[in-house]
Amino acid sequence: MLDNGRVNDAVNHTDESVPVPPSTASAPADAGRRSKTGSRLYPRVTSFRSRRGALTPNQQKSWDRTWPVIGREVADEPLDADAWFGRSAPVVIEIGCGTGTATAAMAQAEPHLNLIGIEVYQPGLAQLVQAVEREQISNIRLLRGDAVDVLENMIAEQSLTGVRVFFPDPWPKARHHKRRLLQPATLALIASRLKPGGVLHVATDHADYAEHIAEVGAAEPLLTGLNETTGGVSADHRDSAPIGFERPVTKFEGKAHRAGSAITEFIWGKIE
Repeated sequence: MLDNGRVNDAVNHTDESVPVPPSTASAPADAGRRSKTGSRLYPRVTSFRSRRGALTPNQQKSWDRTWPVIGREVADEPLDADAWFGRSAPVVIEIGCGTGTATAAMAQAEPHLNLIGIEVYQPGLAQLVQAVEREQISNIRLLRGDAVDVLENMIAEQSLTGVRVFFPDPWPKARHHKRRLLQPATLALIASRLKPGGVLHVATDHADYAEHIAEVGAAEPLLTGLNETTGGVSADHRDSAPIGFERPVTKFEGKAHRAGSAITEFIWGKIE
């Protein structure tokens, strides 16, 4: 996130952003500046922490070979997923894919879906790029930047079959709660991009954040709960769902289990 865990977890758990009061505490110095192509990596103060890291020589070689084909930076232009993937298939977005353990495994288990991972941390993305190249996974594409920006500017309304948000940064301190990704405005944005019958799947290991997510999800009129917070999904919902709900257990999640942290999952469907 190959660990989908703390890379997009406690460090930049999501590659998302949420509107917050003016602050530059977690934004890089060049936040909001556009490149010559019009794209930008951090268009606003975000709910992820900025984190830097160098690629290894092997990662850099893989990146140079494969990123131009499967990767892009976030930009203003609407995304033509069919053209990018070279086929027409249901599109699922994973927000905060990190180093991509879950992303790669779920893509291989769901070859009929087009999966787009969004992440800001380049070394994490580089690990996933290596996995895509090594395993020859054809149904993954990657966006580097702010996922809220992606949803607002690149994704059409009612175009997504699924959205996955696994272990977003809980921002545990009360004064930072406003930075949490899953706020009412973000849930409403996600819901607007889902097709009727589309699915939002969220998982967290933080009990307080789970309570917050439950309240926000229950208040979103376009979404209806398909599971109990314990993670149980009825057979009818599981059989009719357009995406799978099984997640590979990453190193981070295994560590949370060993520490006694409960994993809470939420699955919502968009009302048809």
